[in-house]
Amino acid sequence: MAQQELAGRTAVVTGAVQGIGRAIADAFAAAGAQVAAADVNAAAFPPASELPEGLRFVQLDVTDDAQVAEVVKAAAPDILVNVAGVVHHGAALECSDADWEQAMRLNVRSAFKMCQAALPAMVERRDGCVINISSVASSLLGVPARCAYSVSKAALLGLTRSVAADYIKANVRANAICPGTVRTPSWEQRVRDLAAAEGISEEEALARFVARQPLGRVGLPGEVAALAVYLASPAGSFATGQEFSIDGGWSGVK
Repeated sequence: MAQQELAGRTAVVTGAVQGIGRAIADAFAAAGAQVAAADVNAAAFPPASELPEGLRFVQLDVTDDAQVAEVVKAAAPDILVNVAGVVHHGAALECSDADWEQAMRLNVRSAFKMCQAALPAMVERRDGCVINISSVASSLLGVPARCAYSVSKAALLGLTRSVAADYIKANVRANAICPGTVRTPSWEQRVRDLAAAEGISEEEALARFVARQPLGRVGLPGEVAALAVYLASPAGSFATGQEFSIDGGWSGVK
């Protein structure tokens, strides 16, 4: 049996039906937590009979404040992981108002509202952990054609630091994980989109993504999930207000 680093803990993970969110939800359950895996796409939920012990899926539109309040109240999480988000392509001159507003609503405001819903009980218990999934494409690294996304993910780092500073005396920690390129369904679609836009093969499009990774490969969702488990566990209890890059050396090795 795997070490139960999160035994007795309760977590809410948003954007949990696939990719990084699903990997974190699975890893938390394997570490002993009771996990509410929240996602708007109920049609993609796996059958309950196929889920590991401790993991359940709940439908949640993170842009709906009433749903946010209801799900958080029912789950009463010790740990909140904000994963739900969207990636828009384009530089500043190519960014539409609609894309900008969706990026801010889904990538930033939803995490803010989830924090607002979860923090009161955490503060009252004097025990809580918030993990925001940001990106190295933020205030950490300038990435071409990611204007709205990068601005929103930079704002998420500001939210993380703010929560950490304001609630440290209540023993509530907040950290951000900043992945680089990770092999998720969303990223695989961006590979296909790049191939179509540039008139190149998907293999060549994939090679372009890999070429910017000093380690020579893209990351895996499970690698991000392992970092999330560490930050949520007693082993990570001295970390708060920090950004943890996990990007194959993209932002740190030149």
